[in-house]
Amino acid sequence: MADFKLIMPKLGESVQEATITRWAVKPGDMVLEDDVLLEIATDKVDSDIPSPVAGKVLKILFAENALVPVGEVIAVINTEGEGVEEVAGEDKAVAETGTVAPAGAAAGAASVVASATAAVTKESLKDSDRFYSPLVMSIAGKENITATELDTIQGTGTGGRVRKQDVLRYLESRTERPVSQRQEPAGRTIPAKTSVSLQPGDEIVEMDRMRKLIAEHMVMSKHTSPHVTNFVEADVTNLVFWRDRIKDEFLKREKIKLTFMPAFVEATARALREFPGVNAAVDGDRIILRKSVNIGFAVALKSGNLIVPVVKNADQKSLLGIGVELNRLAEAARTSSLSPDDIQSGTFTISNFGTFRNLTGTPIINQPQVAILATGNIEKKPAVIETPTGDVIAIRHKMILSLSYDHRVVDGALGGMFLRRIADLLEGFEIDRAI
Repeated sequence: MADFKLIMPKLGESVQEATITRWAVKPGDMVLEDDVLLEIATDKVDSDIPSPVAGKVLKILFAENALVPVGEVIAVINTEGEGVEEVAGEDKAVAETGTVAPAGAAAGAASVVASATAAVTKESLKDSDRFYSPLVMSIAGKENITATELDTIQGTGTGGRVRKQDVLRYLESRTERPVSQRQEPAGRTIPAKTSVSLQPGDEIVEMDRMRKLIAEHMVMSKHTSPHVTNFVEADVTNLVFWRDRIKDEFLKREKIKLTFMPAFVEATARALREFPGVNAAVDGDRIILRKSVNIGFAVALKSGNLIVPVVKNADQKSLLGIGVELNRLAEAARTSSLSPDDIQSGTFTISNFGTFRNLTGTPIINQPQVAILATGNIEKKPAVIETPTGDVIAIRHKMILSLSYDHRVVDGALGGMFLRRIADLLEGFEIDRAI
């Protein structure tokens, strides 16, 4: 009998665990290669996991909503289509509870926990019968939570598992120091919670998982970076005329719509090359100047949430190449088929408020980046134009660009020159340019 062990894949450099949100198969099902087996979620992306092999599903070792360490075996598939059709004994208990026991099918996870415990806590957890994820143990280590304390925290996860939120809630109740002075593991202040009273007719809507992650990330960014925002108005008449001239031909040839975003990304990539201090990240007291120019762009999902796919090496791509990649990523985002690599390694972000016919906005920096550009709606406006025979008033296509930047490392002069350079590149767009 040839059994294939499916392991929890590593979805990015910093990802140590993932949550199984849905199983698409059950023990006894026959699957083909590339059939979707399950859906998993991390703090970065939701992904469908296809089957690497064809065969019969013998065992499912973790239930839905279980948090599983990367590298742990989550299912067994018999490639000859034979074997038992049910999860038996100890493995069955794991599948039903979604918890990991320190023996049998979960021995690998136990060893991960044991090794991580020694590094992040002062006391050994060898006598504990609870499973703690690497993330929970990392927080415990940074906050000096002892093993005894950890065992007293009431878990709200499957089978009573202690989750990140449980540890943070426990930290808020600690009396050693005021809540206003407490820090989260990443060094950010935990905001005080406000009490909201309900009024007649109010409706309570629970945040979904992605909205919670967005909320945490935005609050963290505002607590981390002192935000400053600059604005410029750009005359993009040449760009508008260029797009109007070739958009129908482009759609017929490439089978995708030509938007203004490729030009925005191209101009931004050039400016980032000229001003490397904006293509950067902050790590404590260190400024990391990025070699690659990887530009993320915010995409609105049908759920009302946002996700930020990344155009890798945007400065090395042609305008056509940028346009094709933007379309691919946007379509993948809307169909929930982005890969983990599609949303990682961004060095700068663009948020297009013009999509919703807004003049502009003041977006929040996507940490650990140091700046984010907002592009507004393009509108016809009267403008004074200088000519050899004197000034005249003409109708021009104009838009507002705004740049929010981290004032710890980007000063007003650098932020202002960078933003002005993007505007100049857009204003100087060649109307006869080919693509």
